[in-house]
Amino acid sequence: MSGSIPKGAFLLPLTLFLIVLLLPLFRNFIQSSPKTYASNLETKETRRCNIFSGNWVPYPKEPYYNNETCPFILDQINCIKNGRPDRDFLKLRWKPHHCELPLFDATQFLELVRGKSMAFVGDSMGRNQLESLLCLINTVAHPEDITEKYTSNDNIFFRWWFVPDYNFTVTTMWSPFLVKFNDSDPTGRGFYSATKLYLEEADEAWRSKIKDFDFVVFSTGQWFFRPLTFYEKGQVVGCQKCENSTELNYYGYKKAFQTAFRTIRKLEGFKGLAFLVTHSPEHFENGAWNEGGTCNRTKPFEEKGVYENGDIVEALHQIQVEEFNAAREKGLRFGLIDITDAMGMRADAHPGRFRLGGNNNNNLNVNDCVHWCSPGAVDTWNEFLLYLMKLEAEIQHKHKGNML
Repeated sequence: MSGSIPKGAFLLPLTLFLIVLLLPLFRNFIQSSPKTYASNLETKETRRCNIFSGNWVPYPKEPYYNNETCPFILDQINCIKNGRPDRDFLKLRWKPHHCELPLFDATQFLELVRGKSMAFVGDSMGRNQLESLLCLINTVAHPEDITEKYTSNDNIFFRWWFVPDYNFTVTTMWSPFLVKFNDSDPTGRGFYSATKLYLEEADEAWRSKIKDFDFVVFSTGQWFFRPLTFYEKGQVVGCQKCENSTELNYYGYKKAFQTAFRTIRKLEGFKGLAFLVTHSPEHFENGAWNEGGTCNRTKPFEEKGVYENGDIVEALHQIQVEEFNAAREKGLRFGLIDITDAMGMRADAHPGRFRLGGNNNNNLNVNDCVHWCSPGAVDTWNEFLLYLMKLEAEIQHKHKGNML
């Protein structure tokens, strides 16, 4: 009949009404998907408290371990054994502004990693943190060196330990640039000769071994101050400290982290949790490392970023955080261990002249103002690590509960 209302006339308003009604439910479902839960180590607690923003406060208790109770401290960073007379650098603890950072609980850590494996990938900063972790674990269960099962026992760059009581394996994998590199000096000691970086290729030293690990901790940055030549698709695309220039070129630094994070994100079979330890500041004063520079302070700075080259450290830190965020947004299960501000204040916590066998360079005693005394401020890195691991465990537990 003319003038009657078509049957389909009611369908459009009804459809729009249902869309408006169901859209919030659909959005909530997407936001609580496993991928989102897994890739963001964030809870109400982390949103309320930034554990990486704080100050160093007096802490009168003894450190977790010492050079007599822990056999895993590399002589180079065993400051007390090497004659450092003061102890004030051991009497400080990191205090976030708006909450408490729990002490490291070795038993709790070992329960979280029971039956699992962890790899520290990068340069000697990763080794520094790993040795701290071994000492912390050793207060509860003794790690056994099993390196000979995987490589030659005299290979200091690749080491493996096993904790039988918890079936936990931990290793360090030397990869100072994270990408493939070719050093003109095979010993890696040629600081003045340019190293070739192949920015699109992850270093096989870690890429080929990492698939089955449950936790992977990336920690590197110190070697990016050297003369470098950057390659992409077989062609030179840039360089650093070349052609009479002393300037840093951040392009290679940024691309190296991009490649590393892309590689582990796309690595077939990898289902683990990755962490990025941000750049660890050095504190040379009165000259560079090869110009008689020292780090003789016995008190920390009261503010962040007041040390020499703080602007460079800030630029490196910003690049790392940007690449971390980009990788996490693409689905990588990723946690950020942001040590930069905290360690930037700790000019007092390096070995300095109290290192084993200070190498001579043009009759100058080379101070170590890069690595960190152990025990000391470096133990805080593992307090951060355990804190984030507990958050991830809580998130996974809540998500499983929601799925039931």
